[in-house]
Parts: sequence; structure tokens; C-alpha cells
Amino acid sequence: MAYLLALDQGTSSSRSILFDHRGNLIASAQQEFTQHFPLPGWVEHDAMEIWQSQLTTIHQVLNKSGIQAPDIAAIGITNQRETTVVWHRKTGQPICRAIVWQDRRTADWCDDLRQQGYGKTIQEKTGLLLDPYFSATKIAWILRHIPNARELAENDELAFGTIDSWLAYQLSGQKLHVTDVTNASRTMLWNIHTQQWDAELLDLFDIPHQLLPEVHPSCHHFGDTQLFGQPIPIAGIAGDQQSALFGQACFNSGMAKNTYGTGCFTLLQTGGFCSQSQHGLITTAACQVNQHPQYALEGSVFVGGAVVQWLRDQLHLAPTATAIGELAATVEDSDGVVFVPAFTGLGAPYWDANARGAILGLHRGSTAAHIAKAAIEAIAFQTAELLFAMQKDSPTPIIELRVDGGAASNDALLQFQADLLGIPVIRPKIIETTALGVAYLAGLQTGIYSAPEECAALWQEQQRFLPQISRSHAANRLENWKNAVSRLLSRS
Repeated sequence: MAYLLALDQGTSSSRSILFDHRGNLIASAQQEFTQHFPLPGWVEHDAMEIWQSQLTTIHQVLNKSGIQAPDIAAIGITNQRETTVVWHRKTGQPICRAIVWQDRRTADWCDDLRQQGYGKTIQEKTGLLLDPYFSATKIAWILRHIPNARELAENDELAFGTIDSWLAYQLSGQKLHVTDVTNASRTMLWNIHTQQWDAELLDLFDIPHQLLPEVHPSCHHFGDTQLFGQPIPIAGIAGDQQSALFGQACFNSGMAKNTYGTGCFTLLQTGGFCSQSQHGLITTAACQVNQHPQYALEGSVFVGGAVVQWLRDQLHLAPTATAIGELAATVEDSDGVVFVPAFTGLGAPYWDANARGAILGLHRGSTAAHIAKAAIEAIAFQTAELLFAMQKDSPTPIIELRVDGGAASNDALLQFQADLLGIPVIRPKIIETTALGVAYLAGLQTGIYSAPEECAALWQEQQRFLPQISRSHAANRLENWKNAVSRLLSRS
């Protein structure tokens, strides 16, 4: 039997997951790594620590499963997007810590560029809104602030990559410098219409073209790894959210998914139609299995499940994320408490890099349980705002939401989500759809699957959550949430 190994490199941990050809999860391993917060609004990772954590989980999953390298048909890589690594081509060493997608250090620069009128050009070319979330200003910051970085880059001695590029580089014995269209489309340098790095944008951000990786479809033979005793093809690469859309079998226009991870990310498949949002969403490349581009509308919540980590690690409200959920379940509602976790600004549909978080509505009777409840509700409120914006942009009604990610195991969260949205929220039997999506891509490239429809046939529903409150009640709850958010907006 042939197996597919998915490397799922996320914001807070690295995972390796082994699937069989039926999409069944055979074994998995996970390892957290260090989060660095050197200054307010700054978020960094050690790229070498990421690589070592990923390599460790690969060995762990092979040991757990007893599967040997010859039995692995292909490797797929899915990754936290936008996070920026720049390294020496000769030594393979990063020149500084990776700047994480959550990082807001270039917010003022983005504001200046927006005031100069560049926002429209960037959105028309890339589908993205001008924001420090994306890679371009992170790369430019590194070239400006790391000694000798610009000179080295111009002499073709440095390489930039998102985390997929970094892992492919390491897996290939420091030979490959590649990425796929989904990750390229998150840099704010990739023209989603011409399917090329955009010379005008490279000039705007003063980024040398030679710094950038080769771009291929998501389903592609990128190269091989020799690290496990014999060649194994790296046959699929996709940013984590596009990979989850693929793993949820959302192949038809109008199908939507939400991933509840460190952040929350809602994607709506639009097929070959490149739609430009009028309601604060972005247009992004969806997974591409051939030479025909695919697109999606996306809304991003910067702090989703991370709010639970914050309650655990900073407030020490409970020792584990599970215990936070159990604490929240001890109360029926938040008793008027509203938690807006804008720790790193607000993403869609507000795009306010300078907004900061707050807990509102506290009174003498408020307890830790109410705060925990409000934190979990905040995940659903933010997601609901994305879906309602998407409904306005989509010519096709969204009739259901498929969900995945770690917090998708929380029944109370998904029930509240369905209540807010007024549509079914559906959890699949396998919620590891981010890893599953890139496994499908690798399987398609190596002939394990003949077509995406074969992958779609493997998708199975585990539980369906239906709305249980009136639409007027849901509207009132959402209005209270919006009022709380409005008080935090820096541009209000």
C-alpha cells in the first residue's frame, strides 16, 4: 500500500501526518516551537527551530507507524503563510529570525503607502489589501535593517521564502528554491492575473527579483528528498488555508470552509473567476492542479484559537486549552462580557493594524468562566463577520460551512457558530483537512488519485450543527459584538 506524508507546518507547532490512499489518518506527531515577541506588535520564529521540529515529527511519525520510506509515495508540504524567511544560499543559515504573518512592525509604512494611493494598484494586481500581514513589507524591512542584507541580495547570495520554500530547501539538501501559486499569492508581489512576479511591485518595495523562488502549480513534482534513505518526491505544496479548502473537497464555486487555528480563515471557492471583494475580503489563489488558475475569496481573523492560548499562558486561567473550554462550559453565556482579541490588529473586514484588544462589559459578578466564554464566542463572532461579508460578495448563496482545525472539536463553539450564521455548520470525520488537502495534491501528482472528484468522494460528514436561536436574537448578539469592535478601531 502506498502512503502519503503531509508536513503541516503551523504558527505554533509542526506536525507530520501519514495518510493511506483512502485518506485515513494512520499516524501523526506534533511538536510546538518557541514564539518570540521582542517588541509590541512584533512576532518572530526561529526558522532553524521550525526545521528541526518538523524533521523530528517526521521521524516520530515513521517510528509510530512502522512505515518505511519505500512505502511513502510522496510528500506534501502545507504551511503557515506570509511568514518570511531570508537565508544565505551558500550556508543555508537564516540572516535573522523569521517575521511571522501576525507581525505588525510595518503598519506605519503600509499606512504611508496607502495614503500615497498604492492600495488600489496592489489590490488590482494581487487581490490583496495593503497590509503588513503579507510578505512584501516584511522582506523589505529585513533588507533595510539587517546589516549587508541588501548588498547580499543584489549579489544573488540570499534567498527569500515562505515556510514551504524553507522546508523544501531543507528537505532537498539545500537545492530547491521553490514555492506554489497559493503561497506566492500571499506575498503582495505575485500578479494573480499574469501569474508572474510583478516588476512594478518589486520596484515599489525595492526587492531584487533574484531573491524570489520559482513558482509552480500546487500539484507538481517540485523535487525529491534523499533524507530518509531513498528518493521521495515532494509532489504537493499549498498554503495551509488553501490546502484546507482542497481537503474539504470545496472544488465547486460557492463552497466555503473555515479553519479554526491560531487564527481563523474562511475561504469561498470561486473557481476560474477572479472576484474582487467590495466588503473587506481579499482574492487569493486556490490550489492549482494543472495550468488553469483557480481563485477564492478569503477573510482572515488574526487571533482565533490563539486567544485561548493567551488565557492559558499569559493569564494562567487554566493549565490547558482543553481546560479553558471546560471552564467556559460551566456558564450558560458570557453575562454581557465581550472579548475582542485584537492583539495584533484586526483583519478582515476591518483591516486595522493599530487596533488593540479589550475585554468589555465587566462587572462585579464577572468571573473567569465568563471571560473564557467570551473568548470562545469571539472566535465565532469574528468568523460570522467574514461569512456575512462573503455572502455580500458572492453571486451564489452560501448554504453551509465546512469546518476544520483544532478548535473545530469544540461542539459548543460550532453550535454558537451555526446560531450566528443561520446555516448548517458541518464537521467532517477527518478534521485534519489542512494536511489531507496537500496529501491529496501529492497523490494526484503521483497518480494515486486520477482526478479531484476521486478525492471528493472520500470526504465524509461527522456532525452537522443546525441553528437553534432566532435570527433576531442572533442579530442582537452580533450587533453587540460590532459595537464593542467599533470602540477599538484606531481609525474611528
